[in-house]
Amino acid sequence: MNSKFEALQLECYKANMELNALGLVVYTFGNVSAVDRSQGVFAIKPSGVPYEKLQPQDMVIVDFDNHTVAGQLNPSSDTKTHAYLYKNWDFIGGIAHTHALYSVSWAQAQKDIPIFGTTHADHLTHDIPCSPPLDDALIKGNYEHNTGIQIVNHFIEKGLNAREIEMILIGNHGPFCWAKDAAGAVYNARVLEEIAHMAYLTLQINPKAARLKDTLIQKHYDRKHGDDAYYGQEN
Repeated sequence: MNSKFEALQLECYKANMELNALGLVVYTFGNVSAVDRSQGVFAIKPSGVPYEKLQPQDMVIVDFDNHTVAGQLNPSSDTKTHAYLYKNWDFIGGIAHTHALYSVSWAQAQKDIPIFGTTHADHLTHDIPCSPPLDDALIKGNYEHNTGIQIVNHFIEKGLNAREIEMILIGNHGPFCWAKDAAGAVYNARVLEEIAHMAYLTLQINPKAARLKDTLIQKHYDRKHGDDAYYGQEN
């Protein structure tokens, strides 16, 4: 393992193993990356390698222009999407992409996930957005790079804040989540899958279920994230 990137590779490795341990991926699906902005690079899972065979030194180091800086394996096929997001959103430090069951089901249905309950509101005050599938020109072009463009443009077009809404569904594809570090991105991916499952069951029980009312949305979000948050311990 290159000592210059050892800590970054280890962070990335641990996050990818957590993605697998949480049941968010099967076989070689999914990937997590971790960024080191001081060096202008990120580490990402290698393409097509089963999780049980991964080692920290297998994590590939890539710059924001998609050049491999260190590593013997090919980086994830989604690397260009990660690179585009890192390059355009300088406040994120980790990205997770899965093909988890319920998250992908909503993506395949091309539906935002409505905010039905307080579990959702504990994490964000909006529906979880689902972008349209890429149009044919973007698919036939630089597909993975264009997926990054699709994500950023959807946030701009809908007036959404990527600092608060740290997740999106790509229509007919699946979820991408981000956070201040790789572990946080994995956490968001697991939360997204749970919310997606809950929303699905809610609509099975009551197809006309009402959205959570605004006062409860704001209360639950603010008690964890507001200026006067009181959830958890001070230290």
